[in-house]
Amino acid sequence: MTEAALAQPASKRARKPALTGRVIFASAIGTTVEWYDFLLYGSAAGLVFGKVFFPKSDPLTGAMLSFATFGVGFLARPVGGIIFGHFGDRVGRQRILTISMLIMGFATFAIGLLPTYNQVGLLAPVLLVLLRLAQGFGLGGQWGGAILMSAEYGSAPRRGLWTGFTQAGGGFGNFLAVLVLAAMAAVLPKEEFLAWGWRIPFLLSVVLIVIGIWVRTALEETPVFEAALADGAAHKAPVVQTLKDRPWQVVVGGALKFGENVSFYLMTAFGLTYLTDPNMLHVERSVALNGVLAGSAMGALTMPLWGLLSDKIGRRPVYGFGAAGLIVWAFLFFPLLQTRSPALITLAMMVGVTVHSAMNGPQGAFLAELFPTRIRYSGVSLCYQVTSIVGGSWAPIISLALYKQFQSTIPISAYLAFSCAVSLAGVLFARETKGATFAQLDAESPLPRA
Repeated sequence: MTEAALAQPASKRARKPALTGRVIFASAIGTTVEWYDFLLYGSAAGLVFGKVFFPKSDPLTGAMLSFATFGVGFLARPVGGIIFGHFGDRVGRQRILTISMLIMGFATFAIGLLPTYNQVGLLAPVLLVLLRLAQGFGLGGQWGGAILMSAEYGSAPRRGLWTGFTQAGGGFGNFLAVLVLAAMAAVLPKEEFLAWGWRIPFLLSVVLIVIGIWVRTALEETPVFEAALADGAAHKAPVVQTLKDRPWQVVVGGALKFGENVSFYLMTAFGLTYLTDPNMLHVERSVALNGVLAGSAMGALTMPLWGLLSDKIGRRPVYGFGAAGLIVWAFLFFPLLQTRSPALITLAMMVGVTVHSAMNGPQGAFLAELFPTRIRYSGVSLCYQVTSIVGGSWAPIISLALYKQFQSTIPISAYLAFSCAVSLAGVLFARETKGATFAQLDAESPLPRA
């Protein structure tokens, strides 16, 4: 029996607008929850954790230590990606998503209950690191599954749009995280915000977790995955199979991810520290948070539009525009921040994150189309999560170290431009895949039988 015949009932079901819409909505909601949890930490690292968990260090060193704990979460992401990718390719996408959300939710809620350095000494940052590792592990399995639910349910001509909505969940998650932090910082005196106000956004994650799990447990397995299993057994070690049969796709996918990953965390997480730190620009917290808030909103709103444009003109030109645009914007971003003007700070963030979204919006579809169905979860997770170790995890720390060494943002702009040049190289080496069905992509480059 052919793959098309095997997939026929599932494909008909996948084309029902109500079912497809429910899957896209569930994936976007779940991604919003996961990224709220993960990115809330980045904002808090820039504003709070250096003072709360590393109060004995000078401000710049405390900020670097705080961002070091932020980076620890990225170290756990590939582990989560490998483990969850293994089971996602063997037993399915849907169940893995719920498990990853529970892990992330517990860790985030527990951070809100942590004692401070002044209460328990070194135990406080140790516990913080352990919970950050748990966050990273949970997120490592979440992204690939959420993207594949959208990509494999959605039709090929609109795959960029559907996965763009799921990608937008990350932007909305960051928006919610910064919004809650901004609200707490606005209504509380600085002493109370540092004493207990910063905990509220972490504790509120339990509400989002309940909503996300409720939505996701109503989902069914993707028809594309079911058809692939019907046509051949799952590989016993899909991660190993990916590295053996698709190493070039992993390299290209990692290059695509690198600049997008570095640029986001450099502009948002490091941007908050650069704006508010007394040894740097020292602007009001509300000004900095409002700028990131506006940028996050624009990013979330434009990601589906960039995804849709990639359905029209191709993944490569849209992604290439985002990478090339940020190479230019890297040298305009910091001069705008240095004006200390609330309007220009907001403009810098909005333009930067919007151009960044030209990479992030079509990214889910672009990476998913690199790999055959039976190793797709493992493949996209490797590209996405392994790259984060040398990408976003180090971006705030490297930026702080460069500033501390040179007392200038020009080296930081050069670092940002270089990272986006890596992604531009990935675009040049990637093949165009817009509009291709997964059956076509699987047939063009079949895997060995399991």
